[in-house]
Amino acid sequence: MKSPFEIFRDPAAMRARAEDLRRDGRKIAVVPTMGALHEGHLTLVRHARARADVVILTIFVNPTQFGPKEDLSRYPRDEEGDLAKARPAGIDLAFCPSAEAMYVPGSQTFIEVRELQQPLEGASRPGHFAGVATIVSKLFHITKPHLAVFGEKDYQQLAIIRRMVRDLDFDIEIQGVPIVREVDGLALSSRNVYLSPEQRVAALSLSRGLAAAAAAFEAGERSSAALVAAARAPIEAEPLARIDYVELRDADELTTVERVERRAVLALAVFVGATRLIDNRVLA
Repeated sequence: MKSPFEIFRDPAAMRARAEDLRRDGRKIAVVPTMGALHEGHLTLVRHARARADVVILTIFVNPTQFGPKEDLSRYPRDEEGDLAKARPAGIDLAFCPSAEAMYVPGSQTFIEVRELQQPLEGASRPGHFAGVATIVSKLFHITKPHLAVFGEKDYQQLAIIRRMVRDLDFDIEIQGVPIVREVDGLALSSRNVYLSPEQRVAALSLSRGLAAAAAAFEAGERSSAALVAAARAPIEAEPLARIDYVELRDADELTTVERVERRAVLALAVFVGATRLIDNRVLA
């Protein structure tokens, strides 16, 4: 490699660098992010570092996955701080383009994974996953990875990317990494910075709800309605929390299930104050 650390902003230059690395026989892993890095992201980087010769971190706050009433302008941005965290975790290259570089004037092509994008986040955030699938596809074309690493906290996103890769014949291995949590159970999220101290305590109701459902499942409960009720109870008891959805879905197809007969995912989205948080638990 030319230097121990390189930052690219131009897609063509990034693509050319990646093509050079592939010609040199280097195995490339990419970790796509929107920045605001926390320990969850760094865990993804370390996972990639152990499995590839070259690790590319992408930082791009993608405007097409935000709805008109969502927090694009408020989304935390700290590129310098992000890179300072990511370098010791093991990245070799960073791709940090502008929106203008990624979406040229007149862009009108989007990718949709039709069935998987409809429930859960898709129902609450129409158009979100078309933006996600499209930008991830573009990042794959630009960074030319052999391996891409994503967090399992965004469970539906991971399922959609896996299906897109399968359906469109991308020659890329997709690996998911388990949710990273604080000691008290709160799932790490870039949006946690929006929580006041009181709201952060209230946010623990999400992991308590998932734990209650998991305990019921371990005790033999298989009814979807009962497991969802177990998850909802601690959240509904929290005055600062407002449920968007709590749903039990097939772990692979994200279809509804009345009883858990095979792997299922219990997914939820909850507003704590004005901050919308997601979390999930796989029941198997």
